[in-house]
Amino acid sequence: MVALKACFEAKGFRDVATYIQSGNVLFTASRGTQATLTGQIEKALSKTFAYQSRVVVRSVEQMKATVEKAPKGFGRQPTAYRYDVIFLKDPLMPDEAMKSVTARPGVDRVFSGDGVLYFSRLISKAAQSQLSRVVGTPAYQNMTIRNWNTTVKLFDLMKRIDER
Repeated sequence: MVALKACFEAKGFRDVATYIQSGNVLFTASRGTQATLTGQIEKALSKTFAYQSRVVVRSVEQMKATVEKAPKGFGRQPTAYRYDVIFLKDPLMPDEAMKSVTARPGVDRVFSGDGVLYFSRLISKAAQSQLSRVVGTPAYQNMTIRNWNTTVKLFDLMKRIDER
């Protein structure tokens, strides 16, 4: 994560911080569209770490919408359900992603959001969940999955950076 942070700092991003060991990077950019920033980051990561990088970039406003517009009750029964947010990368839209993210009746529930899918599964039947199957689909190249607690924490950290 130290090298990842250094890569972002070398590109001129400010307030760079990483969160847990899954490639979450928080940063401030002085300018650039989401598409431009995505391209710059993917190019820098691919060059620095010698792999074909694919990233999903979200603004504070987008993360706020993801957290605040979650389906009613989402994340509220952590002893019964596991909750995940599937972040979609342009051009993948929720209606198209829903074709690749299937739900097993009685185990999984999937809801469409703005640039995301919300996925919950019964802990008692987690081994029967369809979530792991999405990794093998072509659509997975345009998404990344974070659990609900990580999503909420990332938004909280983003707000703190934004308030400075």
